[in-house]
Amino acid sequence: MEITVNRKAHFNAAHRLHNPQWSNTENQKVFGKCNNPNFHGHNYELVVSVTGPINEDTGYVIDMKELKSIIKEQVEEPFDHKNLNLDTEEFKNLNPTAENIAVVIWDKLRKFLAPALKLKITLYETPRNFVEYSGNES
Repeated sequence: MEITVNRKAHFNAAHRLHNPQWSNTENQKVFGKCNNPNFHGHNYELVVSVTGPINEDTGYVIDMKELKSIIKEQVEEPFDHKNLNLDTEEFKNLNPTAENIAVVIWDKLRKFLAPALKLKITLYETPRNFVEYSGNES
């Protein structure tokens, strides 16, 4: 039997969607307001879902205190109140779209979980716009 546990977190960050290979006109056409040269920000809401068997000894899929700590160290501390384009290595050469942010978060968290556990990231950029990413584990 497998069950999914979820941990919510949040971070506030600024970014600019921009492809340096394109002209300013093309960037503006594709990204619109999100291409503002002075950046713009979001209050990101993150849901980290971990699926796996219940450990017979602990009754846990994963210790939620441990998951909270991993999320804080790997996501909240490096991304909160940062300009993703300028302040983070992950997005120096990667357009910080919600899709790319979710993949980066998944990659960062995956290495801290037991291989038997499945991971899914749900990232809300706004209350109505969100992405989900499960790697190859869906």
